[in-house]
Amino acid sequence: MYSLIIPVYNNEGSIPELLATIDRLNTKLNKQLEAVFVVDGSPDFSYSVLQKSLPEQNFTSQLILLSRNFGSFTAIRTGLEHAKGIYFAVMAADLQEPPELILSFFNALEHQDCDVTVGVREERNDAMVNQFSAKLFWGLYRRFVQKEMPSGGVDIFACNKPVRDQLLALKESNTSLIGLLFWLGYRRKEFSYTRLERKHGSSGWSFSKKVNYLVNSILAFTDLPIWILLIVGALGLGLSTILGAAVLISYLATGATVPGYFTTILVILGFGTLNLFGLGIVGAYVWRIFENTKGRPQGIVLSSTQFQNNITEDAK
Repeated sequence: MYSLIIPVYNNEGSIPELLATIDRLNTKLNKQLEAVFVVDGSPDFSYSVLQKSLPEQNFTSQLILLSRNFGSFTAIRTGLEHAKGIYFAVMAADLQEPPELILSFFNALEHQDCDVTVGVREERNDAMVNQFSAKLFWGLYRRFVQKEMPSGGVDIFACNKPVRDQLLALKESNTSLIGLLFWLGYRRKEFSYTRLERKHGSSGWSFSKKVNYLVNSILAFTDLPIWILLIVGALGLGLSTILGAAVLISYLATGATVPGYFTTILVILGFGTLNLFGLGIVGAYVWRIFENTKGRPQGIVLSSTQFQNNITEDAK
């Protein structure tokens, strides 16, 4: 009845505690929980540990191995595709979200008038620079892109089967799964929580992944950058026309020439750089169109194993 999707990447150290946590959740959910582990090309021994440990667990589970690292959103999509429940929740393998949040998610989906539940952090225990950048990004994102997005963003969520099916029907690549979830609409309910300290390993959320997430979150849901370029270009054209007319009138009236070679070069350099920046933004949109026309799968499953009642079923 309940499916819990868990993307796994460099989480070998937290697996024993993770399995014990899922077992407790399964008991509280009347043993109707299915855990879907998606190993996203993890370089450690997470897959081997899970493959050895899952047959001994009391809960139904699936173990999926992707052919390489495709990213957490692809891992979550793959888990949603394979999950067999009626209600679906996503949980991080590092156990930084309180497990009780999953119970609240499922309870709300089953007994309250909502189709989607999201977890919203009450505060961030990050470095001051990270807190400021996150607050600035999500503030601007809410203002100009998706106004429904919580102020601190969303890390985990749950949904019912109709929402899951609609989410999987959106096949676009280089996008934000959370952004798509809010784009779909439906009835949502937010749950605040305090993120727990990480006990095992280090986060794989690198700077390059953050930048990629930022770009995808913006370009996939708004044409605002194009409009900014259009407005800046129009203002620049108007200003240059006025200044050009002023120089021409001054020359015709007095015969004076306008000195300022250095200033002229700076202006040319500035507008040339702006043109390159604009071409880069337009190119990013065009590249996304090109990527979606290829029709490539967003993730490739290398192997899939199901564990139920101590019986292992392989599908490769």
